[in-house]
This record gives sequence, C-alpha cells and structure tokens, in this order.
Amino acid sequence: MNNNNLKQRMKSGEILIGVSVPINATLNQMEEIISKDEYAFVSTDSQHNAFNEETLVNFCQHAKKLGIPTQFRIKHTRETYLIGNILDLGPLAIEVPQVEDIETVKEAVNYFYYPQKGIRSVGGVERYGVEGRSGRVEYGDWWNKTGILCLQMESLRAVTSVKQLSIEGVDCLTWGPNDLMYDIEAHPKHPLQTIDDCVKHALEQLEGTDIRISFRSYDYKLREKYIDMGVTVLMELPKE
Repeated sequence: MNNNNLKQRMKSGEILIGVSVPINATLNQMEEIISKDEYAFVSTDSQHNAFNEETLVNFCQHAKKLGIPTQFRIKHTRETYLIGNILDLGPLAIEVPQVEDIETVKEAVNYFYYPQKGIRSVGGVERYGVEGRSGRVEYGDWWNKTGILCLQMESLRAVTSVKQLSIEGVDCLTWGPNDLMYDIEAHPKHPLQTIDDCVKHALEQLEGTDIRISFRSYDYKLREKYIDMGVTVLMELPKE
C-alpha cells in the first residue's frame, strides 16, 4: 500500500478508497478486512459507537503495524476542542460530524494544527509519525503538512454553506447520508431533493479548489457512479 503523503494524494485528486473497521477489531480482523482491496486508510467511529481512549490507541497501533493510516470520527460537533488530545492517540485524519457553523470549523482547524497554523498542544508518544521526529518544531511543521481534517456535511444548511465552511486548513468534506436524507425528507420543497443533488452542488461549489469530497457509499459496487460524478474519496464497508 502506498500511504506516503496521503494528504497530498488526496489534494491532487487521486482516487482513494477507505474501509470502515470496528473500533474494537483485533489485529487479525483488521488485516483480513484490508487484505480484500487496495485501501488507502481505515475509518472508525465514536459518534455512534462506544469508545474509550485505550481502544483508539490499540486500533491505531494495529493500523500502524499493517502500514495503513487511521481516520477517526469524533463523538460530537462540540468536541472539536478535544481534537488535539485525540490526535495524540494515533489517528492521521479526524472527521468532525454534523458541521454547520463557521465557528465550529475555525475551532477544529485551531486544535488540529500546531503553531503557527493552530494552537494544538505538543506531546503524546502515540502520535502518528512521531518516530524519528524528536524536535517539537520539526514534528509540528511535518504534521501541518501531513494531517487530514475532514468536516461532515449532514444537513441541507451545511450543503448550501459548503463554500463558506471550506476555509484554509480543511482538506475534505465527508458525507453523512442518513442524517442528510432525514433533513431532505423534512424539507420536501427544498431545491436539493436527493443525496446526489447535494453531492453535485458541493462539487460545483468546490470547483477550482483542492478540497475534496469523501462519500460514504458503503457499497464498493457504487464506486464508479460517484467517481464519474467527481467524488475522489470513498468510504466503504468491508467486503464479504
């Protein structure tokens, strides 16, 4: 697997496939899941699952042994102030759920990046890529060019605010089809009436930028459909 410079690969528009892995997966279980395709990252979640810090450390250690980075969805939109602490446990990428407000985005960026780009505190032996980078400034500069910050679009308000929410420091907008579909169904007269309408709208708003769309298609059989639409990052369930 080629995991070098995943952030730059993402920004360049390379097609990247991630796979969802249970946070309590064993090393063998994770290895079996990722062996079934050329996955660029593993994705796990605390928003809808039980979670503790030790479990995340173990998950990231398994991923590290297998040579694949971790994307982690934090539990709640208002926990962006904990992003630095969570990153100290080993993820490369953070996903913030249910983002709608620019204040949330600014706080996420602030706690994701080290000075002078943000205010993340320095420390943590489990940090992604810390080996061989003992200097504080050296690691901070490397991280600021390497870590991946994702915002999840889960409402019509978020989708129609894509351009305003896509500030410097944001790498990727991810999709939450379940909550977004709920909002669409609650607004039957809104001009965006399907998930695909929302994806197309976001892609139009992001045209000319290096911020990418990551879509939870779940099913690998839908890859070509969304790639043809312009989506470059897909998150899928494990193959049977």
